[in-house]
Amino acid sequence: MDLGKEILKSIQIMVDKKLDNYRADRTYKTAIKKITRKGYVVLDEAGCERTVPCGIPNVTLRAGQYVYVTLPQGNLNEMYISGVK
Repeated sequence: MDLGKEILKSIQIMVDKKLDNYRADRTYKTAIKKITRKGYVVLDEAGCERTVPCGIPNVTLRAGQYVYVTLPQGNLNEMYISGVK
């Protein structure tokens, strides 16, 4: 048994477990595809269309405009537009 390899293997297992539970806010740039009564249709990171609200007060957005979208803790149900490019 190689003690060094076993220690590294144990460390790798601990790191993998921590990363599986890691949740953080992610923000990325996308474009508004269209505007509906429910909100703005944008593409998520996987390329699927999502209807999201705008979190910026008193701003007018239009289709084709680039915006920044935030996913709080990686939760797709809470996505919102957080910035304008």
